[in-house]
Amino acid sequence: MKVILRQTIAKVGKSGQVANVADGFARNFLFPRGLAVPATRANLAQLEKEQAAVEAEAAKTLDQAKAKAEKIDGKTIRLTGKTAPGQTKLFGSITTADIAEAIQNDFGVEVERHQVALLHPIRRLGVYEILIDLHRQVDAHIRLEVADEHGWLGLPQTAEQGAKDETGEESAQETLEAEAEATVEASADQPEEGTKASDGE
Repeated sequence: MKVILRQTIAKVGKSGQVANVADGFARNFLFPRGLAVPATRANLAQLEKEQAAVEAEAAKTLDQAKAKAEKIDGKTIRLTGKTAPGQTKLFGSITTADIAEAIQNDFGVEVERHQVALLHPIRRLGVYEILIDLHRQVDAHIRLEVADEHGWLGLPQTAEQGAKDETGEESAQETLEAEAEATVEASADQPEEGTKASDGE
């Protein structure tokens, strides 16, 4: 199914792009959360009308976005959460607002919470790779460490592996990335165009 993304989703596409995803992913996840709309003729026509204004604004902010990316790309931030002793599950969660605030505090770079490409709050200790959508042409990736009050990050892991608890349960971020990859790959079996996101022009 072709959809128009209203929010950047890691490994699927950027806000304002047309992406091809599995029907179930669109109907059960993207649409109910307002993350995308169907790529109908009416919606595509509206998108085309919006493109001129979006591109004009993007041209003005490109240099600023590049400067921000230079300051934060590849950097590490650490956030602390409370857990039961020896457990990786947080009491509460780490949100896009928390991440944006940490970037501001650590590097003096202002990032809007909607630019943090995180579909669900993080609820476990661990190490996460977070996509920051600074501009239509500029991304940054940061390493997020979520530790308990004693500095423990959970079981040994890498950013690619995601955080796992003692039972081997996958972290929220790892699960979401796997879902995004699976839905895009599944859509490749449909007799439509490829799975890469493309500008809806």
